[in-house]
Amino acid sequence: MCWERLSGKQLNQQFGVAGLIRPRIDRYLLIGIFVAATGYAQVSPGASGSPASKSAAAGVEKRAVPASERVVLRVGNAEVTAADFESRIGDIEGQADPDREGSIEKERRRLGDDYASVLMLSQQAVASHLDATPEIRRKLEVGRIQILSDAEFASLMNQAKPTQEEVRQYYEAHADEYQEVRLRRLFIWKRGPDAQNRRGLAPEAARARADAILKTSAQGGDTEQLTEEFKKSDVGLLDPKPLTFPRVELPPAMEKVAFSAPVGRWSQVQDTAESIILIQLLKRNRQQLGEVASSIEQELQNQKMRAKLNELKKNAGIWMDEQYFGTASGAKDEKPRSSSNGPTKLQDPRGDVEGKHEQKQ
Repeated sequence: MCWERLSGKQLNQQFGVAGLIRPRIDRYLLIGIFVAATGYAQVSPGASGSPASKSAAAGVEKRAVPASERVVLRVGNAEVTAADFESRIGDIEGQADPDREGSIEKERRRLGDDYASVLMLSQQAVASHLDATPEIRRKLEVGRIQILSDAEFASLMNQAKPTQEEVRQYYEAHADEYQEVRLRRLFIWKRGPDAQNRRGLAPEAARARADAILKTSAQGGDTEQLTEEFKKSDVGLLDPKPLTFPRVELPPAMEKVAFSAPVGRWSQVQDTAESIILIQLLKRNRQQLGEVASSIEQELQNQKMRAKLNELKKNAGIWMDEQYFGTASGAKDEKPRSSSNGPTKLQDPRGDVEGKHEQKQ
């Protein structure tokens, strides 16, 4: 997947800290403990020291030990302080339910047991010289590469955070994208030789019902009775409540009508062999900066990250054997993907896509 074509969500999934680091916590924990165990294994079991050493040790023991430096776990010669334990387990411990009394303590005990078991096995692996085998050395190296990669990416993400002024400028430069409309949709279904519907009105009858609503609305009349007939009907469907749509979420045909129709009026979006779609525009406005600031921040951060990663890739001297990896596909060869698999705004609840035969109004 090329960086240039990643959406905000895809970029986070492909490169984001949450997508790269958290799934590997357990693996990194194993690697960290294994490497630590290598050092522990090299410490000789405690031979008794000189009298001077014992005296010095006694003096140290009398001094108050900070809570973070207190030894909370021992496995053989390895001692683990509270700070060491929390630094490795903190992200996992956060999964405990704080609302359940005693859950944090129970979770910490479970993690402590797991940690001790892993450390014990790591020490045994070092004692058995498994760390010298090609397979284990390869895995340790891969783990190290990934940890460093994730750390650098997290640093770059932090550097790519936009300023408030950059967010404001983006908001002003993309004013149209933050316009939204509140409306109701009416689907009048058709049946006949050219339609796939098993229910609905004959084309002439559907046209007549739509024209009656449009004419009454244009004259300033009350259309409630005309439209309410479709609420619990097998010939059409009316949105039970008004819906709000940002401009960018509307398909072209509906966007054109929604942002040009008079407020309060019913207007036609399209007329196909399957149905007639009308909308009643109730309100047009622009989302406030505070409502969209977080999404703008993410978009700007992703833009900066794409640019930075492309620059790094360009300067890294990367070469790939195309005979082995295949040729790189350009952005023009890949169609943009929808961010949602849900129904479009021109799709009624039955699943009939009314927007596939867009007509000019």
